[in-house]
Amino acid sequence: MPPFSWLPAPPAWLLDEARNRLVLLLNHLLQQEPEAQQRLRRYAGRCIVVRAPGLLPAAWAQVGDEPLRLQISPAGLWMQAPMNVAPDLTLTLQPASPAVWLRQALAGQRPAASIAGDVQLAAEVAWLIDHVRWDVEEDLARLLGDAAAHTLVGWGRACAEALRAHVLPGVRAWAQRAAAWRASKPSHTGDGAAA
Repeated sequence: MPPFSWLPAPPAWLLDEARNRLVLLLNHLLQQEPEAQQRLRRYAGRCIVVRAPGLLPAAWAQVGDEPLRLQISPAGLWMQAPMNVAPDLTLTLQPASPAVWLRQALAGQRPAASIAGDVQLAAEVAWLIDHVRWDVEEDLARLLGDAAAHTLVGWGRACAEALRAHVLPGVRAWAQRAAAWRASKPSHTGDGAAA
């Protein structure tokens, strides 16, 4: 049984509100990087569609598989694009479980994706992914002060490094052992003959 498949599908308004919050977060990141906004201004009005099949449980398909539609504003920020705007770029993350995407993020890897559309816009999006980072410490410092923010971020980095160093190798080793075990089991042909 897939994880979270027992949860009922959320109402459409809740997912729409989650998309609004995601756009606000993305804009917060862009506002911390003026060069990113400047680069995006050149593409004002362009639409990017991001699809992430498999991110949400299958039971949520009717409300959860709608892609994230982003349009670039004249200010170089994101806004939700209307449904009638044709996409200039479509980014489709390859189907994977949320656990796989989390593992890739912890390892500092990008998820596999296919890209279709405007090549120059795709290059700008790739630049954004490579260069725009969330300065968590700066945001926490505004709320808690510099010393507390520095301490919390240090703890977070130590936890992430411990996960990378100890948990990920264990998960990889377990997956390799499971694959080897499956490969060593005789296959069943269904003809009833003994091996």
